[in-house]
Amino acid sequence: MQLMAFEELLNDPVIQKYLHELVGPTGMPVAAAPPDGEVTDEELAEELSLELNDVRRALFILYENDLASYRRLRDEDSGWLTYLWTFHYENVPEQLEEEMYRLLDALDDRREYEAAHEFYLCPEESIRFEFEEAIEFQFECPQCGSELEPMNNDVLVEAMDERIDDLRSELNVDA
Repeated sequence: MQLMAFEELLNDPVIQKYLHELVGPTGMPVAAAPPDGEVTDEELAEELSLELNDVRRALFILYENDLASYRRLRDEDSGWLTYLWTFHYENVPEQLEEEMYRLLDALDDRREYEAAHEFYLCPEESIRFEFEEAIEFQFECPQCGSELEPMNNDVLVEAMDERIDDLRSELNVDA
């Protein structure tokens, strides 16, 4: 089994992190060793000295994210199905861009929520309450009875604004 020339792509820390987030530590050897052409899950497990279930899990996650595909072959004699896997890492940049758009949307929503609400914090338990909840509990923590203190989340909102601006800049998206 020969490895494809993905070294440059796989040496990019952003892509490594993306793949790691998708397949986790047990699936990372599978994601980091894409073969040239088709390969079976059994061949990958043997080549990488991994459990077959870990290889299959990683392959299906890559498949669900359009980074791998398979075709099935049925053995004429036994009737067993063999899955031949092919990796499609040319889709990684597009996938990363989609992730960035999802992150931007989620940050926009969260920023709006943070800016639109007033929060109170229990100094002992570090539990945060919205204003309406704080009123319900008469500004006392339901866990420990401590008096809830107003919480200033301006720093959080500012950090979100910076990250949103950075993402918009990277994606060339206007506010």
